[in-house]
Amino acid sequence: MASISIPDPVPPATEDAENIRKAVQGWGTDEKALIEILGHRTAAQRAEIAVAYEGLYNETLLDRLHSELSGDFRSAMMLWTMDPAARDAKLAHKALVWVLVEVACASSPDHHVAVRKAYCAAYSASLEEDVLKQFLVRLVSSYRYSGELVDDELARAEAAELHDAVVARIVGSRSKPQLKATFERFRQEHGRAIDDLAAVLKTAVWCLACPEKHFAEVIRISIVGLGTDEESLTRAIVSRAEVDMKKVKEEYYRKTVVNGDTSGYYNGILLTLVG
Repeated sequence: MASISIPDPVPPATEDAENIRKAVQGWGTDEKALIEILGHRTAAQRAEIAVAYEGLYNETLLDRLHSELSGDFRSAMMLWTMDPAARDAKLAHKALVWVLVEVACASSPDHHVAVRKAYCAAYSASLEEDVLKQFLVRLVSSYRYSGELVDDELARAEAAELHDAVVARIVGSRSKPQLKATFERFRQEHGRAIDDLAAVLKTAVWCLACPEKHFAEVIRISIVGLGTDEESLTRAIVSRAEVDMKKVKEEYYRKTVVNGDTSGYYNGILLTLVG
């Protein structure tokens, strides 16, 4: 259910690389040409273009895009041009908890393994190590009350949270069809959806059972209010354009919301990826 359109026939990678070179040479950059080429190629095709470009011009395509572009448009184009596993590894390193949930729960097992390998190669540490590190930092940086007073309401609330945390073991080890069945039985027997639990667990549940619902919500939250969260908007659209953006669009409604909250070439690449 990808949303990007691919030309038929697709030009050879060397031809695309040459046209990209023309777009970035001279006094100005032809941003529309970059969108027209890279915005209408699959991950495998973009990888071939990157190899061809480096072979022809002795510089990486990502380095060239970084030097030629700027702002949110540069961020979106570079994330889109990257290998998907390397891209998710970078996003996970930058915003560990939430992107980790998205990668672990809304991706295929093969992609998840590829992200872990890319993360280790890029940062010389495993995802597991950095998750543990983040947890330990919270332990050593927090200030603990040393007195004898006890808050009974807090004890009751956190006891409930500990009970709910048991669900995380199930979410982390069951297949997606099994989890969907479990979630439905939970709703039937307890009168509420399982995503009424803690926020992280809610995100995990959405990514497992209905990822388009989660990413539609990410997009919605990123554009409501007075300002636009371009980082979250870019992440959601770039990471799902080749996966299930058509479903995300159906869940959200229409792409006009993106059109109204972004502008310029940044708007152009997002709308191209949304389809």
